[in-house]
Amino acid sequence: MPNGSRAMRKFIVGNWKMNGTSADLAEIEAIAAMATSYAASVDSALCIPATLIDRATSRLLEYTLGGQDCHMQVSGAHTGCVSAEMLADAGAALTLVGHSERRAGQNETDADIRGKAQAAQNAGLKVIICVGETLEERDAGQALEIVLGQVQKSVPDEAGSDWLSIAYEPVWAIGTGRIPEDSDVAEMHWAIREQLVARFGPDGKNISILYGGSMNGDNAPMLLAIPNVDGGLIGGASLTATKFEPILAAAAKSS
Repeated sequence: MPNGSRAMRKFIVGNWKMNGTSADLAEIEAIAAMATSYAASVDSALCIPATLIDRATSRLLEYTLGGQDCHMQVSGAHTGCVSAEMLADAGAALTLVGHSERRAGQNETDADIRGKAQAAQNAGLKVIICVGETLEERDAGQALEIVLGQVQKSVPDEAGSDWLSIAYEPVWAIGTGRIPEDSDVAEMHWAIREQLVARFGPDGKNISILYGGSMNGDNAPMLLAIPNVDGGLIGGASLTATKFEPILAAAAKSS
């Protein structure tokens, strides 16, 4: 994860979602090997299916791998769930929480996400909290209200730049190839930054704010040049080294 300096290194994170079996371990290794070429100036990581974390980390002792969600409880009668402690035990260094696909598909609330983030931090994991508005909310002029509300309610009170990042992902841009205007991205990231500073003081300046939502090798240079865009949360373009590399290259140039 970024070290907290405001002239911070870009942080590029791949989210494999529900993709990947043992046959894809070689691609994870290829991505990790490719990423070493940019490690001097760019931090990167992959959030992969929980079923692959142990096998992948045993092969890649020095590359950052993470989960895509965790439960808010350490253990218990939660069939099918994975705790933050389990992720850490498997070798994960970080996890996503609050992705829109879980907020919508699993009916997760801001309170749920806050609890998950705190549980992950307690387990020693870095955390990326995802926030973002739907197209209907943006068209209704509610984007700032919705996203800032999610940040306020999803981020724990003890948040700090040593363990937390925020990923702004407009829901309507995820996997669609559409992205907001650069002025809209700049406005949202600045508003999130202002809220973090108002709440956490100087440390709020150093919490990384990533942009997610159809970032790829073509649009990454423009998006990563926007003030307060400290990196990217990448979906489909992170599934292969060939597609992921141009984004790391753009991040290196913008650092």
